[in-house]
This record gives sequence, structure tokens and C-alpha cells, in this order.
Amino acid sequence: MRARRWGRRGLLVAVAATIVLSVSAAARSAVPGTPAPPRLPAVKAGTLDARYAVNRASIAASERAAHRIGDRDRERHLHELAAPGRNFLSFGAEGDGQAVEVLGDLAAARRIAVLVPGSDTTIDTFDYLGSRRASLGGGARALHDELRRVSRTPVAVVAWYGYRAPRTMSRDVVSTARATEGGDRLRRLLEELRSVNPAARVTLLCHSYGSAVCGSAAGGMDRAAASSLAGLAVFGSPGMGVESAADLSGVPVWAGRGARDWIAGAPHISLSAFGGTLGFGADPVSASFGAKPFAAGTGGHSDYLAPGSLPLHNLALIAAERTSEVSRG
Repeated sequence: MRARRWGRRGLLVAVAATIVLSVSAAARSAVPGTPAPPRLPAVKAGTLDARYAVNRASIAASERAAHRIGDRDRERHLHELAAPGRNFLSFGAEGDGQAVEVLGDLAAARRIAVLVPGSDTTIDTFDYLGSRRASLGGGARALHDELRRVSRTPVAVVAWYGYRAPRTMSRDVVSTARATEGGDRLRRLLEELRSVNPAARVTLLCHSYGSAVCGSAAGGMDRAAASSLAGLAVFGSPGMGVESAADLSGVPVWAGRGARDWIAGAPHISLSAFGGTLGFGADPVSASFGAKPFAAGTGGHSDYLAPGSLPLHNLALIAAERTSEVSRG
């Protein structure tokens, strides 16, 4: 989009003022004494339990490290991640951390939904970001419950905080740099899921800045890899870093936006600056973009995965490939 009567600085200010989340968290350094990353078995169907066990021990060791230095907030959040019955495919506690949680049986599932979050996601906000329903962990649990309810086959959900999510009010949140890096990592996850369960159908569900990560991942796939994806749905999206759904390697694309989501006011621009790209291009819910619309209700930016909500139900139907039953926006 060509902006009129805007200088380069004005464009940056406009994008920064609108493509942000409402909750800000201060950046943090690594917890002193954080255990070194453990040696993990390769991601295979037969090694999942062993991998979960190693990561469970790593979370517990990181919790003890936080306790030793008196970091009560980090200790409390790690204690939640270490709750019995939770399984993590990947985990790291350095800095903002990384965490990839699995709900359900990856090896037995016939439908797998990968939930990709937006900015301000850290291991400290994994289970709590302003409200339980806005967090990655809480949203994944709600999605898993709804997906089990609507699916006719076994399902699993992957809550994927596997990239360096940008911070609110930082330049990174209006740049595609973190999305490009995250897209590479997301493609690697999809390869791992294929190695665990090549028969499963995988759908990407991408919120806010996470939709740009998904756009980078899908846009960088060859057609063979893209054919393994059942689909991709974006919600609360500022843009996917592409101008059309046709730029996403043939992956079926859905898009929805809540009636009270402030992201509707984001300027849909793409501007080369500072050696990178600022802004995320075309609006995915516009007719010209070419995505299939789904009804996302009357909620705001953090309401899409609220239990019992219309957007949650539609996203579960998309992941279950019961797309004829999705209510259209």
C-alpha cells in the first residue's frame, strides 16, 4: 500500500501505535544458575515419553534455580508448567524462554492443531497474560477441549512458543524480522510432526503477530511440504507479510476478526526500512486477500479462544476439517 502524506517516521509511529497487544511485560535477563539445555532424544513417535520426561526434569531444575535467587514470579510460573500431566516437546528457561506443550497423543492423533501465539509471549506469560483466556496455555486447553468435542477422530494440540516473540512497544513488533526467523523454526516443527505421525493432518491456528510467523512459514514451503497442511487460520491478524492468500504455497487459508478487535485499525502497509521490512502488508480479512472468512464473534483481541465462544468453535471445526459447518464472517 502506498501511504499518502506520511513520512517514514510517521508511518513507523502509526504502525507501532496500532500493531501492539494491550499487555506489556518487561524484558528480562537469564536467571543465574539456569541449567544448561539438556540433551534431548530426536522427535520420533517412540521417543516422545522420554523427551517429555527430560523436559519435565529441566522445568523442575529451572524452578529450583529461580527459587535460589528469589525470583518468585519466575518460580511460580515454572511451578505451573511443571504440574503433573503436562507434556513439553521443547523447553528452555534462558531469558524469555521457549516452551512447546503437547495436549493429547501426537503419535495417535489424526488431526493436529498447532497454535501460534503473538507478541509478549514468554514462559512467564505462557499460562497467564492478563487473563487466563488470553494466554497460550489457557487457549490451547480450551481449543483441545473443543476440538475433542467436534472431531470424529483422535486429536492433539501443540501450543507452540518456539520463536522469539517480540515485545510490545518495541521496533520488533512492527517488523517482519522475528516472523521470518519464527517461520523457519515453525517449518522445522512441522517436519518433526511429520516424522512422529505422517498420517496426521495438521492445521496452523495463528493469532496476532503469530499470523506473520505462519505467513513466513507457509510462504517458504515447497508445494510438497505445503500439501501436508490441512489449512491455516489467522485471527486478530495485522497481516501475514504477503499480499494474497495465493502467495502461501497453495495452503487453504481462513481469516476472522472480532467486532471489537482494535487490530482492525492497523495500517496495512509494507515499508522497507532499517535493513528490514516494517508492517505486514494486506489485510487477511479483506475480500481481495482471498482467504475464506469465518465468523469471529463480537469479542476483542484476546477473546478468540475463550471457552464457549463462536471463534473457538469455528477454529476447532477448521482444525477438525469439518469446514462445511464453519459459520462464515
